[in-house]
Amino acid sequence: MGKCLIIGCGGVASVAIHKCCQNSEVFEEICIASRTVSKCDDLKSKLEGTTKTKITTAQVDANNVEELIALIQKVKPEVVLNLALPYQDLTIMDACLATGVHYVDTANYEPEDTAKFEYKWQWAYRERFEKAGITALLGSGFDPGVTSVFSAYALKHYFDEINYIDILDCNAGDHGYPFATNFNPEINIREVSANGSYWEDGHWVETKPMEIKRVYNFPQIGEKDMYLLHHEEIESLALNIPGIKRIRFFMTFGESYLTHLKCLENVGMTSIEPIMYEGKEIIPLQFLKAVLPDPSSLGPRTKGKTNIGCIFIGKKDGKEKKLYIYNVCDHESCYKEVGSQAVAYTTGVPAMIGAMMLLTGTWKKAGVYNIEEFDPDPFMDALNQWGLPWIIEENPVLVD
Repeated sequence: MGKCLIIGCGGVASVAIHKCCQNSEVFEEICIASRTVSKCDDLKSKLEGTTKTKITTAQVDANNVEELIALIQKVKPEVVLNLALPYQDLTIMDACLATGVHYVDTANYEPEDTAKFEYKWQWAYRERFEKAGITALLGSGFDPGVTSVFSAYALKHYFDEINYIDILDCNAGDHGYPFATNFNPEINIREVSANGSYWEDGHWVETKPMEIKRVYNFPQIGEKDMYLLHHEEIESLALNIPGIKRIRFFMTFGESYLTHLKCLENVGMTSIEPIMYEGKEIIPLQFLKAVLPDPSSLGPRTKGKTNIGCIFIGKKDGKEKKLYIYNVCDHESCYKEVGSQAVAYTTGVPAMIGAMMLLTGTWKKAGVYNIEEFDPDPFMDALNQWGLPWIIEENPVLVD
């Protein structure tokens, strides 16, 4: 069917690459490229012999547009799957534009010097991608990603209009460390220590970090504390889902995690402002990242489940309707299958599916799109097929 260039070789990329290799009818060839080519080579040697997918590797600096263009011209993929850092989205989009290749990512751009992630930078590429006749698919992870597909699916099959969406992200996994983050510590801590916000009546309402707390009883997990955060899919869903009055995003955190984080924050370790240390400029958060456990090492230690989904309230045939669509994922079974914990799995599987939608031509529209702007049905079918089955619950308990 086709060839995909995958940029990045961390935890999420590893899952996506495993999944591409399971899906070798679509992914006949993949090239894995990263700054550290030895990581790509290790993964290649692990997977060769288990798949019909032809795997090559390459070294690339994803901050360098010229290097990216040269690599794309050499590999000649139909799709570039960006699983590098969000700071590198724009350079990779520039390279895709220059070479006429489809683009897929899982997280929207944020500048390194301000912890501010929003879509304006990537949406600014709309006309150029349209003119080039190629697609940029933004946010094909779980949240953003699957949560947006759930929203499009709910609207298509269950509602005439959706008025309220609560996105709930629960990770009840236990890795046994006093403090560790489940994905890139830098991105994770920036997200959690930033102000929260939600969308209501056409505008953002800002909250202090962790100011709004709710307790929810998650299916297959039980009661957990969850906190309102700012999250990027709110911005695109507010535009693309008709009838919307409010969208909120909640994530669960344990007491211990928050206590550690508060302490680190109080002593300045989560700051992204450079400081001088022994004559060298360092960023405290990047130093903290270096001393924390690597998220990709948590796989063999993590037990428990994740539950991520959306609660919708809206109208169907003039009557109020409530619906909950969610996925439950087990850390240990993810590790058994692809050698990674569920947080990377729930992002890596949809990344593969997004690339598959473009490679097979199932989704075809030139321009820059968020994932909820396409027909959700083929993506929902693929989730069931590739390891993230979803459950629909009518009349769920609501978040107050």
